Amino acid sequence: MEYDGSRAALLAIDLQRAFCSPEGSVARQGRDVSSCRAAMERCIDLADAARRVGVPVIWTRIVLRPDYTDGGVFVHELRPGLKEAGGLQAGTDDVELMPEVQVHKEDHVVDKRRYSAFHGTGLEDILRARRIECLMVGGVTTSMCVESTVRDAGQRDYKTFVVRDACADFSDSRHGASFEAIAFGFGRVISHNEALSALAAGKADL
Repeated sequence: MEYDGSRAALLAIDLQRAFCSPEGSVARQGRDVSSCRAAMERCIDLADAARRVGVPVIWTRIVLRPDYTDGGVFVHELRPGLKEAGGLQAGTDDVELMPEVQVHKEDHVVDKRRYSAFHGTGLEDILRARRIECLMVGGVTTSMCVESTVRDAGQRDYKTFVVRDACADFSDSRHGASFEAIAFGFGRVISHNEALSALAAGKADL
């Protein structure tokens, strides 16, 4: 699949305090967030490389109302631990991007209420306005928000390149299974170095 930097954007999924900070709501539920922090660092590296060659950078965040009335089954049935931990509430530090993430004035930040960055957001309006055809994707977590977004992107005919070592999950088995599913039918799974090379070259067959 051909990567074309003139029609590409970098999409960095949910590098928020909730998932990446030792003080965030996920860590408060007893999960080790160190792998998410490592993925964040690689996404920041990719964002710097993307800006150098004029590739737009888009950051996403999950942001829910303080009373969770917009959380639906996601919060109330599937992941009630987030609500019990007071996670992802608008107006709290939990929803903010990590301090290491520097959002530049030309970047976009897309807030969402579900796993996929396409569901109920303006992401596709941004992509269509900029005539984007290729997406390079990293972020957390692989099996939830990354995979959900990539599946939606693939079915919308975006050429999607998922950077394996710029993604993280709390389960190695789910992490690996997501990459298998993505590579089978929704996009290409590439390394951080392959992503950097493609960004620098502007075109690549991946």
